[in-house]
Amino acid sequence: MQLKAVLFDLYGTLAFLEKKVDGRFISDFLVSRGYEVYPQSLSAAWHYVAMIDYPKHGFNSWKAWLERITYRLGIKIDDETLDEWTRFYKAENWKLYSDAEEALTKAKNLGLKTAVVTSIAKFQYIRALQPIIDKIDLLVDAFTFHCEKSNPKIYRKTLEILNVEPEEAVMIGDDPDVDILIPKRLGIHAIFLNRTGKPQSNFKVKPDAIVKDLNEALELVEHWLRGRY
Repeated sequence: MQLKAVLFDLYGTLAFLEKKVDGRFISDFLVSRGYEVYPQSLSAAWHYVAMIDYPKHGFNSWKAWLERITYRLGIKIDDETLDEWTRFYKAENWKLYSDAEEALTKAKNLGLKTAVVTSIAKFQYIRALQPIIDKIDLLVDAFTFHCEKSNPKIYRKTLEILNVEPEEAVMIGDDPDVDILIPKRLGIHAIFLNRTGKPQSNFKVKPDAIVKDLNEALELVEHWLRGRY
């Protein structure tokens, strides 16, 4: 197999949130400040901003992001409340998985181009990627090509920028839909990362392989490069 590029998912693959802000907590906080914002409407507004507003407009800070959330909720909050709300999210702690740096290093040592493909806004996690940023040739979020990850365009444009054909790339991720189904439909090889070890039966299209960690994934990529597919 002639491989030229490895694409990595972000959340659940390269990095995770060690400390995540709970929607119920935010709802309770806003209600305590006199704003009728409850978990389901908050979740809906968040999803709308993440999947529709951010790809169209892009935001580079938590304050801008949360101002858009309030716009979608149809409310206007005072500056003090907005600043405190922002501080909650700034305290979120993104961390790399222990195998992430080794996997990116191995990919580069194998002479492969690398990309991270995610819908998540760059400003939210970019600090966590600093130890491996020099090993990432292309960092793609939902604003990069103005589409979220369920849109096949995000993969087509990524390959175009990397100057590789679909059959010359492999995607590694933990979501059966956006990390496996969509890449496979485009002709990209796909490796499913199953960190939990739980049996998976919800594949609409079977991945080329299932692995338990990124080290196993890159070992497999190396085998494919050596013609042992």
